[in-house]
Amino acid sequence: MAIRNLRLEGDEILSKKSREVEVIDEKIQTLIDDMIETMHKYNGVGLAAVQVGILKRIVVIDLYDDKGPIVLINPVIIKEKGEQEVEEGCLSFPNQFAKIIRPAEVVAEYTDRDGKRMRVKAKELLAQAISHELDHLEGKLFIDKIIPGTLEYVEPEK
Repeated sequence: MAIRNLRLEGDEILSKKSREVEVIDEKIQTLIDDMIETMHKYNGVGLAAVQVGILKRIVVIDLYDDKGPIVLINPVIIKEKGEQEVEEGCLSFPNQFAKIIRPAEVVAEYTDRDGKRMRVKAKELLAQAISHELDHLEGKLFIDKIIPGTLEYVEPEK
């Protein structure tokens, strides 16, 4: 496993649409492991492959609960319900936070890393994370969705 370089604000790859994963091979498994390790290193809740420069429809999410990280390959949101105003940040926009409107609940279908088709019904933080990361797969960034006047820059701790 390895820490991958994060693509940061201004990198044009972040605005590109990711491609479907055709085969879940050893290369994809290594990418997934690296993405989880990279997300944990930067204390992220989620990471899309595009954020490490790979235009593949892969997302990893970890709410740091007893379930551990989840891997979503070729995910699609099939249902959204309600809305929630949330504070959001992004590993590709370090130390920037803003308020965003996200769905309160989502239902997503995806393939897990073992090739099994799955469905997850998510609320609150998990719904927010899925919505945020799937936006990345479409080349959409949280910075484009912020509620005006809510963007803050937080100085990193030394």
